[in-house]
Amino acid sequence: MKLTHFISYAILSLSGVQAATLNGPCTGAGGAPGTCISTSSCTNAGGKYISNACPGLPTDMKCCSKTSCGNGGNCRFTSTCSSGNTQAGLCPGPPSFQCCLPEASGGGKFPPPKIPAVGRCKKTAVDGAKKIVAAHPGKVREIFCIRDCPCPSNSEHCCGLATDMMCTSVAGVSLPPLLSDGIGTEDSKLIRLGIVKKRDRDAFGRSMAEWVMKNRKALNLKYVIWGQRIWNPSIDRVVAPWTKWRQMEDRGSITQNHWDHVHVSYNG
Repeated sequence: MKLTHFISYAILSLSGVQAATLNGPCTGAGGAPGTCISTSSCTNAGGKYISNACPGLPTDMKCCSKTSCGNGGNCRFTSTCSSGNTQAGLCPGPPSFQCCLPEASGGGKFPPPKIPAVGRCKKTAVDGAKKIVAAHPGKVREIFCIRDCPCPSNSEHCCGLATDMMCTSVAGVSLPPLLSDGIGTEDSKLIRLGIVKKRDRDAFGRSMAEWVMKNRKALNLKYVIWGQRIWNPSIDRVVAPWTKWRQMEDRGSITQNHWDHVHVSYNG
């Protein structure tokens, strides 16, 4: 630690003022939630900073806040987002400082997601994503299409012919199997924390995946995956509930096992 920083910490300690931490919380302009980062990082991400709100840090580290993001959201730490509906990539600062979005009205909970542009993401995939979103308003948080990998490959993402329809409040979070009372033990804990909502799995992911299966011709579907199960019209043929789909191997994580998104692959 530089001598000037040490002296600053010593003075703060003696005065009883708690020193701020880099990427830590602070109170920005107008009382907005903020984070202590460099002024350049703040402005590059569309934020505004104020001085004297990050005591003990170097002079170019300021309290950065961003009061508008996404569709009616504001930037804050995910732990303080009461809706549990957050979107990454829209705010300055650390990964835990995200856009906190309101719950959607009309029975859904997410605002309309950004649809990928036609280009590397093929028109078939873009059109398919549009149809899925239109049929499930408020139930798709984000859409991913392109993966940086050679085409052809074992993943249609490499060729722009697949979309991941993210449908839980937080990436990497899913609900466990429902118990007889309708809520699993861990499910209840996550609900209290505001991270996920009751029945995300059935009301969002499963129903969406089964809709994709039933509308396979309109989507030019190659296969659909949800919750570690896959349905392929050229192999499975018979329309069946998700519980009857073919089981997939355990890939080691919620995202890899498709518990937080519906994967849709399209024919080229």
